[in-house]
Amino acid sequence: VARRLSLREHPECHSMAGGKAIEHLARTGNRQQHAFRLPMQQYRNCDFSFSGLQNLVNKAIREKEEEEGIQEGKILSCVKDIAAAVQHAVAVHIIQRTYRAMLFCTKHSILPPKNATLVVSGGVASNQYIRKGLQALADANDFAFLCPPPRLCTDNGVMIAWNGIERLRAGLGVLHSTDGIRYEPK
Repeated sequence: VARRLSLREHPECHSMAGGKAIEHLARTGNRQQHAFRLPMQQYRNCDFSFSGLQNLVNKAIREKEEEEGIQEGKILSCVKDIAAAVQHAVAVHIIQRTYRAMLFCTKHSILPPKNATLVVSGGVASNQYIRKGLQALADANDFAFLCPPPRLCTDNGVMIAWNGIERLRAGLGVLHSTDGIRYEPK
């Protein structure tokens, strides 16, 4: 969404990563100006998907570009409102699906009856809006909430690589030979 909104061109966001730019602009946006239907509401499972939401957002951006008479790559006048609406929709989707997973785990005795913990990490955990929503969810369901400081909530790929470094240093479960392994960088 940040790329489609051309947030690198926005004066407040030119040096920010996409998610950080969305969060920054959303703080002063009005999420009620754009209502995005939540993804996967018809499915009664714990899966996450954002492709349907992305399609809706892209369509709304195209319509706004036409309405404002600007070309793709230019900043919309309503960019903060779109950022706020998208961030809210993503947060609600994550919270709903996480709640469903918590109920499933509780029902099937997967979690201890007391002292259950919700752990949130990765890049999404650096978003304060989403983090606060998940904290409220944990509190309302008597779950402890653990989340690293935002500076440690980086891309999961970086976290996995760091785990590999630590395991290598400790001599644990790291391949000593890469023969037969095929690497395909993007």
